[in-house]
Order: sequence, then C-alpha cells, then structure tokens
Amino acid sequence: MATDLEQRFERQQFANDYVLANGVALHAENGDRFQIPPDVIKRHIKLGQFVELRVDSPRFSVHEDALEKCSCPSCNGEMTKPILRHPHPASLVPLPEQIVPSRGWGEDFWVRATERWEKFFVGVVDSPLVEARLHELHQGDEIVFHEDHVLAVHDIHRQELVAWMDAADVKELTQWLASLRR
Repeated sequence: MATDLEQRFERQQFANDYVLANGVALHAENGDRFQIPPDVIKRHIKLGQFVELRVDSPRFSVHEDALEKCSCPSCNGEMTKPILRHPHPASLVPLPEQIVPSRGWGEDFWVRATERWEKFFVGVVDSPLVEARLHELHQGDEIVFHEDHVLAVHDIHRQELVAWMDAADVKELTQWLASLRR
C-alpha cells in the first residue's frame, strides 16, 4: 500500500503544468504571512476530514485586465496573479454558482481525506473548481497528495484533532501556538 500511494502520487499529473502547491515551501518563502498547520496537526488528520490544497501553474501570469500586482488573501503579500479561494467544502455549505472567467489563476480548494498511508493521502475534491477547464480537476475527482501540500484543516475538525492528541502532542501544539505570539 505504501508504495502504491507514493507511486500514484508520482504518476499523477494535471493539465497545463498545474501542480499541487507545497504549503511548507510557501510558508518558508512567506514566513508568518502564510501560516500552515503545524506537523502535530497534520499527523492527526483522519479520514473524512477536510483539508485545503492549492493547484497552480507557472504557465499563466496576470490577466491583461488585472492589476500587475495584487495582495494575497492568505498572507497579504504581493502576488503576480490571484489565487481563487473556496471558503468551505461544497458538501458542508451550499455554495452559489461562481461565474468567473477562467484565467489560469491558482486555486485553493477543499478535499475530504479518504485514505492515508504515513504522509500520503487520497482525497475527493469537495469544491466546484473555476479553473477546471485548464487543470482538469473537478469536484468529485480523487486526488493523491502529501502532508506538505496541506494548507489548512477545516475549522470543524479543531476539537476532534486536539481530542486525539496525547500529552506530548498537546505540548508540541502549545509550543507552536506560543511561537505565533512572538
């Protein structure tokens, strides 16, 4: 099973050079302006929980009628192109139809975890994706991802994540939270 998920992840491709964004790398590049869950939270992600991922492609840049630079809603840093966001999974909150022209932007979306082996997951996309015409990823599709790709765990899972932690994990989480205040 281990090699199966890793192999599926390695074989997985999206159209137009889209790839899953590495949250750990984004955090390293942007520091405290781009927060991701700590490792202690990611270790406790269970099947059925929602995690946020991002798909993006270097092939596309700012659309002609967009600002040259814009502010990222996640980190308030400067971006060369916008990132579309879906605030909640479609199965949790009825979402209005989004009529947005496809422009090659990156897109944050929700996935429900359905399988896990160590740091690899399988999940089902639970957001209607605006850029599907370009990356060919649709609501209901299965996707393989690594813990490093997780940008957020949905708020509805906060209590259960902490409830499953042992004393060492709670201490690790407390230390991470204290580091945010410095």
